Amino acid sequence: MFKTLQNAFKIKEIREKLLYTFFMLVVIRIGSQLPIPGVKTTFFAELFARQQNDAFGFFNTITGGSFTNMSVFALSITPYITSSIIMQLLTIAIPKLEEMQREGEDGRKKIAEYTRYLTVGLALMQSIAMAVGFGGKGLLLEFTAMNVIVAIVTMTAGSAMLMWIGERITEHGVGNGISIVLLFNIISTIPSDMITLYERFIQGKIVAVAVVSAIIVVAVIVAMIVFVIILQDGQRRIPVQYSKKMQGRKMVGGQSTNIPLRVNTAGVIPVIFASSLMSFPVVIAGFFRVDYSTFGGQILMMLNSSSWFRPEMPIYSLGMVLYVVLIVVFAYFYTSITFNPLEVANNMKKSGGFIPGIRPGKPTSDYLNGILNYIVFIGACGLIVVCLVPIIVSGLFSVGSLSFGGTSLIIIVGVVLETIKAVESQMLVRNYKGFLND
Repeated sequence: MFKTLQNAFKIKEIREKLLYTFFMLVVIRIGSQLPIPGVKTTFFAELFARQQNDAFGFFNTITGGSFTNMSVFALSITPYITSSIIMQLLTIAIPKLEEMQREGEDGRKKIAEYTRYLTVGLALMQSIAMAVGFGGKGLLLEFTAMNVIVAIVTMTAGSAMLMWIGERITEHGVGNGISIVLLFNIISTIPSDMITLYERFIQGKIVAVAVVSAIIVVAVIVAMIVFVIILQDGQRRIPVQYSKKMQGRKMVGGQSTNIPLRVNTAGVIPVIFASSLMSFPVVIAGFFRVDYSTFGGQILMMLNSSSWFRPEMPIYSLGMVLYVVLIVVFAYFYTSITFNPLEVANNMKKSGGFIPGIRPGKPTSDYLNGILNYIVFIGACGLIVVCLVPIIVSGLFSVGSLSFGGTSLIIIVGVVLETIKAVESQMLVRNYKGFLND
């Protein structure tokens, strides 16, 4: 990675893109420190401290702490992420959008435009909900119409500006703009996590114990990172052979290729869906005075990941079973809407391609579907391991909520790998251009 960056800085064009990306990220951090006018910046931090759940932990992580600080970027790019997922699902459900996606670059530009409109709409809805719903409860210093309007406009504009910055990074920077913005927000919360681990395992210990503890903590983190890299890069390559055909007086075709099926086909989406679904009732209950000693309160504690694997209340760890099931279900669900084995098989048949030993058409589709079911399960198990290790450590050792958890780690590794590949591809293209010019 460092060698790639070192070589990239030697090329003027790529160096300018890296510097452009860096300055855009500086703008993001500046905006994350600017408070919304007329808003009590500690309102949500105090509210979450009173609640017995960490349902907003991941949300605050992907906003880089801007949400609890109530800065102008409080909503971050979460409305854009949500709208992108919605548009992706609608593309499967609405034939017109599906046809638009197949039109090529023009169709994708139209879908991107609809995604922007939906992003602004979602940001506006969330801003109104927070400004009106929490305005009279202490979010606004003075619950007046002007302060409500200012808060709504500021949060909506902040989210739209982050979307714009992400697109500019994609166009003029190193690419993957939205992902880089998300990555930068998550990385900004890592120092506080490192301080938490230091205070829990190292501070106040004798030298020998502190050294051993530090080695174990570092080893676990490194092992998790390596495991996530393997999970993200792992793929099953299905060999495809194209038959030769006569074109004019020549035989063309006959080349061999492969279909790369990623082990983690759904990425981090199953974890986000599962976490959101389990956190929803906990968040709603957190706004009311819930008696956690009742049966209903105990059910809510089971849904709260901060209650799992605690020695003093092992019964609450049963909620982990539902979490695991949801991750597996959403992994299969999201894969089914993003990869269609029947469509792939039909396209291969039209192009004269076939999998050696498998007949074209439905047998090929069944073969791909069988392999896909197998590797999706492996990928889901990998996601479960990555997500549960931080939760287990947090519960057994009373570390508290860590933003540098499994979901964040998957996003960090995935975005870093994609960005490095994008930089390397730009360097390769530049070298090809130089060779042709010579």
